[in-house]
Amino acid sequence: MQYDVVVIGSGPGGYVGAIRCAQLGLKTAVVEKYKTYGGTCLNVGCIPSKALLDSSEHYHNAAHTFTTHGINLKDLKVDMKQMIARKDDVVAQNTAGITYLFKKNKIDAFEGVASFEDKNTILVTKADGSTEKLTTKNVIIATGSKPTALPFLPVDKKRIITSTEALTLKEVPKTMVVIGGGVIGLELGSVYARLGTKVTVVEFAPSIISTMDAGLGKELQRVLKKSLGMEFLTSHKVTGASVKGKVVTVTADNAKGEAVSLEADYCIVAVGRTAYTQGLGLEKIGITPEERGNKIPVNDHLETAVKGVYAIGDVIKGAMLAHKAEDEGIYVAETIAGQKPHINYNLIPGVVYTWPEVASVGQTEEQLKAAGVKYKAGSFPFKASGRAKASMDTDGFVKVLADEKTDEILGVHMIGPRAADMIAEAVVAMEFRASAEDVARICHAHPTYTEALKEAALAATENRAIHI
Repeated sequence: MQYDVVVIGSGPGGYVGAIRCAQLGLKTAVVEKYKTYGGTCLNVGCIPSKALLDSSEHYHNAAHTFTTHGINLKDLKVDMKQMIARKDDVVAQNTAGITYLFKKNKIDAFEGVASFEDKNTILVTKADGSTEKLTTKNVIIATGSKPTALPFLPVDKKRIITSTEALTLKEVPKTMVVIGGGVIGLELGSVYARLGTKVTVVEFAPSIISTMDAGLGKELQRVLKKSLGMEFLTSHKVTGASVKGKVVTVTADNAKGEAVSLEADYCIVAVGRTAYTQGLGLEKIGITPEERGNKIPVNDHLETAVKGVYAIGDVIKGAMLAHKAEDEGIYVAETIAGQKPHINYNLIPGVVYTWPEVASVGQTEEQLKAAGVKYKAGSFPFKASGRAKASMDTDGFVKVLADEKTDEILGVHMIGPRAADMIAEAVVAMEFRASAEDVARICHAHPTYTEALKEAALAATENRAIHI
């Protein structure tokens, strides 16, 4: 079968790229190794984790804040079976939506493992061993990533687990150790801490969410300890883990080199993700992944060393984010069609879906200092927000960083209620190269959480916030 484009992988990058290719009149096929579309994000990542985060937040509020609101409950308990079933239903709805979109856009979908015979021929090996060949002018590799394994800490998927298994536990553990204080570890740790699990996070770096603005990690750690009782062992190097019966023992060295031992019902290994290229046969067409992280090298147009073969998403350089992959899928589709698209990698927002939520875009204070850029900073705390007081969500703040001379916004960093949605305003402003004064003079509805962004912009502009 002859195609203009064959997309390998149906995650956010793959399916979005395929749809854009089809919209542009390109005959398109997608090859997916699993029975459902959507990749990690829809099946065992973004979507199911947010479903559990939402359910666990409802339970936590019912247990801890409802009485303050004048709502009294009796015999409150967690029905883990129902919680997981709802999560599975959310996943099913989303994956079915992709099936619909493929049919709507006349995209041919093939189930099986895709591998290169040559740069224009894709062999699809099905579960029963049968094969099918697709010929194509262009290929988009969108095979995503898998949880990073630690060679000295084998995952048994029963007691020592990854994020995938953490989404299907049939019980609320009494204790849990999370290895990794990044986005995945903190989100899943939050889910179980809200349900009553005693969670301890072990992180190699001196702070959690260490790639984000330092103030965000400091505030998030404070709030998670205060509201959920989570414990944090930063600057700790994990050295191993073992299972005996139903008990996991995790060993680590602290900053002084002293040995530390922790016991728990479960241990989640969440130390990042590694690009997935297994079975692609890249060596047949002359593509060699990088040794560190297994990423596929690409040029500025996301084309590999082989003309007509592109790669996007987690399998290439940059942040491993679903929305980055989506934008790259569209970028490559439009490039193949002869258009001149662009992606501003500086303006791809990052979000942590704990509560409070954390969101960031642009440069951090640490990056600006390292680059020698002179800047102004303005912050506004949610404890001074009328809307936040009304919803009892007063933890956190919004920080705006602006160029000292031009007042152009260089970075926005926030931790607080609905930060994941609020960050979009900052992205739009920065895409149009707005100044802090511009945002400060935009009329924001009252009372809203986004007023905190306006106030932070006012603070960055001649330190003239109104409500603090």
